[in-house]
Amino acid sequence: MSINKIPLTKNGAEKLREELHKLKSVDRSKIISAIAEARAHGDLKENAEYHAAREEQSFIEARISELEQNLAQAQIIDINQLKQDDRVVFGVTVNLINIETEDEVSYQIVGDLEADIKENKISVNSPIARALIGKKIGDEVQVQAPSRVISYEITMVDYK
Repeated sequence: MSINKIPLTKNGAEKLREELHKLKSVDRSKIISAIAEARAHGDLKENAEYHAAREEQSFIEARISELEQNLAQAQIIDINQLKQDDRVVFGVTVNLINIETEDEVSYQIVGDLEADIKENKISVNSPIARALIGKKIGDEVQVQAPSRVISYEITMVDYK
């Protein structure tokens, strides 16, 4: 059985490690204390605090397990170690101009676990990232959006 590697930027892996550390060292001990306090209130059958704390404990333990599994399968890519030849590769930040509207956008291409459009981080598996990979500054790319094809020109590739 082969294990599929999960691509992560160095920063993305560090954020996952920080979350895991907080869950294990802070959140886990808080919930254990909350369960003990709720248990002291008596009858567990009708103790809403106890049941809520146990449910939260379940969520925390599931997230710890998920993070441990993801980090174990991670292929951490340090973009500073990549050949910097103005080509779009995993981890870079790309500036684009919409050829039709002249709107500018900037995206960092990251792994699925790190993708967050609010932070302009898009998954390497997204249609726009797939269209960009391997292209270089000055290239025009066509991206299939839900309603139409959008043409972009790559204006910058940043390896930081």
